[in-house]
Amino acid sequence: MIKNLAHGTGRRKTSVARVYVRQGKGSILVNGKDVKEFFPIDEHVIQVKLPLDVTDNLDKYDIVVTVKGGGISGQAGAVRHGLSRALVQLDETNRAALKANGFLTRDSRMVERKKFGQKGARRKFQFSKR
Repeated sequence: MIKNLAHGTGRRKTSVARVYVRQGKGSILVNGKDVKEFFPIDEHVIQVKLPLDVTDNLDKYDIVVTVKGGGISGQAGAVRHGLSRALVQLDETNRAALKANGFLTRDSRMVERKKFGQKGARRKFQFSKR
């Protein structure tokens, strides 16, 4: 049986990622697919790998991720947040480097809900005097 060394939950916008760190050689699986296959844009792949790069753990662990909700950008941010939390759980000395880069902070920006009687969250219907 494969043993998880650490796990972390990451959130961004409406995405939630569960990240599991296992002993291995540096492969990253997101929802059963390779990270480059799941995230087609290179910027998102780089964003996901940043916590490993900052803590010099690129080739030490295998990462298994399940992510739900939101879009690609939100999911990439959620994976980064979850991976950072898992790395801190694995080794407390990682905290300083991850915190300095802002990877442990939950980005709380969410889409504001649409209000009734309005066109959107803030946009009103056009007023007509006559």
